[in-house]
Amino acid sequence: MASVTRIPKFGGELILPGDDAYDRSRAVWNGVVDRRPAAILRCASTEDVVAAVRFARESNLEIAVKCGGHSVLGLSVPNGGIMIDLSPMSDVRVDPAERKAWVGGGSLLRNLDVAAERHGLATTAGNVSHTGVGGLTLGGGMGWLARQFGLSCDNVDAYTVVTADGRIARASESENPDLFWGLRGGGGNFGIVTEFEFRLHPVSGRALQVDLVFDPANARDALRGWRELLPHAPRAATLTATATTAGDLPVLSLGYIWVGDIEEGLGYLSTIRELGTPTSERVKEMSYVELQSMSDDPNGHGRRRYSKGHYLTELSDGAIDAFLARGLRANASDPDWSRLPNGGFQAYGGAIADVRDDDAAFSHRRTLVEFGCAISWTDPEEDDSRISSARAYGAALEPFATGVYVNALGDEGQEGVRRAYSEGKLARLADLKRTYDPDNAFHLNQNIQPAVSST
Repeated sequence: MASVTRIPKFGGELILPGDDAYDRSRAVWNGVVDRRPAAILRCASTEDVVAAVRFARESNLEIAVKCGGHSVLGLSVPNGGIMIDLSPMSDVRVDPAERKAWVGGGSLLRNLDVAAERHGLATTAGNVSHTGVGGLTLGGGMGWLARQFGLSCDNVDAYTVVTADGRIARASESENPDLFWGLRGGGGNFGIVTEFEFRLHPVSGRALQVDLVFDPANARDALRGWRELLPHAPRAATLTATATTAGDLPVLSLGYIWVGDIEEGLGYLSTIRELGTPTSERVKEMSYVELQSMSDDPNGHGRRRYSKGHYLTELSDGAIDAFLARGLRANASDPDWSRLPNGGFQAYGGAIADVRDDDAAFSHRRTLVEFGCAISWTDPEEDDSRISSARAYGAALEPFATGVYVNALGDEGQEGVRRAYSEGKLARLADLKRTYDPDNAFHLNQNIQPAVSST
């Protein structure tokens, strides 16, 4: 491991192995990850990030970038390299008259949500409030407002970026438009974003969660009925389906999240109730910020995790059956449902599909639903069996998939990256990588490799 004692022009906090804060600072969301950086550089400014990048490049040390640390692979933690921790750069400044927010590259979603809500405003952000704004937005950014206002990346007007050669660049439609295009869905391949400029939208500040729970005997018919609602659902509604376990039995939860006028949201209840007779029903009104933190505890830090995801442009009967089986083979007898991954469908469409496909690196805008399955546990002895079960669930849905969300990728490598982008976009991204990071210094990500020069 390289020795790091002093970094020129770096004004942030330098944390080294053996320091009291070292183990706490290298820990990330997935408890499986246990890697040891040569140094952790907690950056307080864009200039600190420039100093960190230049030092790492000159010292030939691997670079990793941490914001929320939510990558399943723990890509923000290098072994023996430099962890550039943006967490201190978490300020959010809101201009309610302009409906704009300037968000530090180390901010968590909760900072953006709370700051904007004070003014009756919001923009699309993910579903767990301790997720980092940076990782979410650079991959696309799906959230409960996406069907109304587009993905997180669709709502960014400008990025401040530190490039691989230690320069500060601004990317917008008029400044470095090629980089602006790539940052809208291309992940962390092209630089370290130290500030995002978001457009904000007026919102009511109120939200509704509706869940109807069906037993196994009624689940298939109910899910087929839910499928028929997808093309015509109001944009304020994001339809959801969850295959999980209650007690020792599999159950299906169907419903929607509504952000907007609550009376209109309650009016949509009658449509959902036509799916069948549930064993239970939950209807809960809350603030938008409460909605955004609703899933925080089950997705807290420290547990061991693995997940898989897919995009589907149609939901066939075969896909429904695979979804409900949760990775089990048809002849499986007496399964322990409590040890299987949970699965979910979340509706796309609406404003997501309004954006022209060529406008951004993000792909698969014609997705009908996103599938995700996830499992968490605490005992390292269970790693192999738990991971195998999630892989089996993902493999069962893959024949029905048309692509994948880059932020849902794990250990699929280049095959996964090829599924995340169309062939033409991937070629364009590779050319962009060659321009901004020809040495692939930023490779601890779902990596887009630089195109090979023709000269």
